[in-house]
Amino acid sequence: MIVGVPKETFPGERRVALIPASIAALAKVRAEVIIEADAGRAAGFPDSHYQDKGGRIVARREELFASADAILQVRGLGANPEAGQADLPLFRSGQLLVAFLDPLGAPLTVQPLAQRGVTALAMELIPRITRAQSMDALSSMATVSGYKAVLLAAQASSHMFPMLMTAAGTVAPARVLVIGAGVSGLQAIATARRLGAVVTAYDVRPAVKEQVHSLGAAFLELPLETAGAEDRSGYAKSMGEEFYATQRQMMARAVAGHDVVICTATVPGQRAPVLVTEEMVRGMTPGSIVVDLAAEGGGNCALTQPSRTVEAHGVTIMGPVNLAATIPYHASQMYAKNITAFVQHLLDKEGALQIRPEDEIVSGTLLTRAGDVVHPRVRELLGLPALIGSAT
Repeated sequence: MIVGVPKETFPGERRVALIPASIAALAKVRAEVIIEADAGRAAGFPDSHYQDKGGRIVARREELFASADAILQVRGLGANPEAGQADLPLFRSGQLLVAFLDPLGAPLTVQPLAQRGVTALAMELIPRITRAQSMDALSSMATVSGYKAVLLAAQASSHMFPMLMTAAGTVAPARVLVIGAGVSGLQAIATARRLGAVVTAYDVRPAVKEQVHSLGAAFLELPLETAGAEDRSGYAKSMGEEFYATQRQMMARAVAGHDVVICTATVPGQRAPVLVTEEMVRGMTPGSIVVDLAAEGGGNCALTQPSRTVEAHGVTIMGPVNLAATIPYHASQMYAKNITAFVQHLLDKEGALQIRPEDEIVSGTLLTRAGDVVHPRVRELLGLPALIGSAT
C-alpha cells in the first residue's frame, strides 16, 4: 500500500499527519510513504528528514493523490470545510482517507466523500477502549490543548501562579478553576499545579474526583443529579438545559472566587454547554482570566468569541481554537503515533487493507464505504434510513 501525506491546508494548521519516525513503523506492514513537499516543515520536519527515513517527496499535490492508496491528514474535509473542498476532486473510488473529519458536527461533508467512492474513517470517533488507546488522537490533542491553555492564562494573568516568599512579603498563589476534568482538563490541572497555582476542578462526572485529587487539586462538588453524564465511550453527554441552569446557579460563587477559569466542557457533535454566564463574569475580580477551550463549539462562557480575546467587566476572555496546532512538533509526534497505530490495525502483515465492520474500532470510525454513508449516527443526522443488517 502507498500512503500519502498531503500538506495541511486549514488556516493556521501547522501539524502534519506523519513524522519521519512513522515511516519505519509503516514499513513493517509493507506500506510505502509519500509526502507532499514541505508538508512537515511548519512542524519542524523538513523534507530531508523524511527522505533519510525512506520516504519519497512528491512536488505536486495532484500527483500525491493520484499515486496514494491511502490519504492521511490531520484535518480532512469536514474539519477543513472550506479549503478541504479543493481536495474533493482529487479523490478516487476505493481510496482510503483517515483524518479528523468532524462527521457529527458537519455531517453534510460526509456525503461527497461517499459519492466519490472514498472509504473514510474519522480519527475523532476512535472508541475509548483499551485496545484503541494507542490510536486515541482526540485525547492526544486534548492533552496539548490543556497544557497550552494554562500557559495562555499565565501569560495574560495579572497574578503570578506560584506562592513566593520575597523581601516584599508573601505573594499568594493564583487560584485556578478548571471546568471539565476530561483529558484537556486534567492536563490543565497538572500544568497549573506545576506552575504553583491553587487549583480546583469541577466535572459532572463524580467518578473523576479521584483523578483530580491525584493531581493535587480540590474537587468542587455540587449537589446535582449526575446519573447518565457519561456515554459508553467515556465522553460527556448533554444533560439538558434545566440541569445546566441549576448548575450555573450553584457555580456562580466558585467562579467569582478564582483568578483564572479554564473551561473545557464539550459534547461531541453538539454545541458546547454554556456554564459561565455574563453575570458570573461580572462577579469576577477585575483582571481575572477566562480561557475557553470549548470556543470552537460555541464556548462554555456566554461571552466567548472564537479565535478572539475580548474584555468584559474587567475580565479577559480568551477563545482559542485549534490550540494543538500552536505546538506543532509534539502535537504532530503524538498524532502520527496515533494514526500509524490505526493504519497498522487496518492492514494485514502483507500490507493489504482489511476493513472489518465487526471490529469495534472499525465500526466506530467508519463513515463511508462502497459509495454509501455507513455510520449510524451520521446517517441519522443526515436523515437517512438505517442500513438493514449492517454491522456498523
